[in-house]
Amino acid sequence: MELAWYALLGLFFATYLVLGGYDYGVGLLLARGATARRTALNAVGPFFLGNEVWLVAAVGILFGAFPTLEGELLSGLYPAVMGALVGVILVTAGVQLRSRPHTARARAGWDRVIVVGSALAALGWGALLAGLLQGVPLRADGHVDGLTHLFTPFVAAAALAMLALVAAHGATFLTLRLPAEDAAPVRRLARRLVPVAVTAVGATTVVGLLSDRVRAAAQQPLAAVLLALLLVVALLAARTALARNRPGVAFAATSAALALPVALVGAALWPWALVSTAEPGAGLTVADAAASGPTLRLLGWLALPLLPALLGFQAMCWWVFRGRTDGRAPVYW
Repeated sequence: MELAWYALLGLFFATYLVLGGYDYGVGLLLARGATARRTALNAVGPFFLGNEVWLVAAVGILFGAFPTLEGELLSGLYPAVMGALVGVILVTAGVQLRSRPHTARARAGWDRVIVVGSALAALGWGALLAGLLQGVPLRADGHVDGLTHLFTPFVAAAALAMLALVAAHGATFLTLRLPAEDAAPVRRLARRLVPVAVTAVGATTVVGLLSDRVRAAAQQPLAAVLLALLLVVALLAARTALARNRPGVAFAATSAALALPVALVGAALWPWALVSTAEPGAGLTVADAAASGPTLRLLGWLALPLLPALLGFQAMCWWVFRGRTDGRAPVYW
């Protein structure tokens, strides 16, 4: 039962990273001209609020099914979580408010808010995953000691790698959605961003392999290395697809690249949810972090209709707003 809920938590958060990732990637690319900004927001507008529902669902599972993990996760990785959530709020506010002012200067200001929020969200989620992977100073009393453990070269490298992944994912999404005449230059940009993401992921992997903390925390190191290699393969597949003008395949590949870090962390730490770097054996296993059996069963009855409802809503959005934003497809915002 605990494994099923842990897998569901990972699935929801990975889906959020994939869907929210292109929101933030598009947000990072708003530093271009005013017309290009409006076109990019038309491409992402119908989806971004629905994409954030997956984050709400993941947090709901964390609070309900893993209350102990939730407490230590939010307290021990507080700067990363708060940075990411502030970024999400800034992006949401910026997208919804940028069209209200009548002056170009005010709109440009909201565009900068979106860019900053997108960067904070990507950096925050990358730091959160890296903080989990390198372990936390969990004391014998079950509480995390301090916050300085987040300020390591590995966390910094992973945060920057997530930023590069999100930017490449957002550019690839735009090649799929923008009008054909606007998609060509964005496709060239995406092809340049993918090698940057590959380099960032490779550098993060090297830093992780050299880190004593990461090596000690990883309970399944072979799975972690294999999934990191698979992530690089997905990015290379995306670049090949972009070169062949197959944006759908490229988008599927960058989507896999955004989901794989979540699978990597979960697989590398199993059967632990939190590995302690302060007190050996004081870590938190998935079984210990989970709520009681009756609680999980009750939550199961509540969650049974949730997943198909979320999938159905997402499918409906993609179907209604399918195709390129070429003036014939409906737009939002």
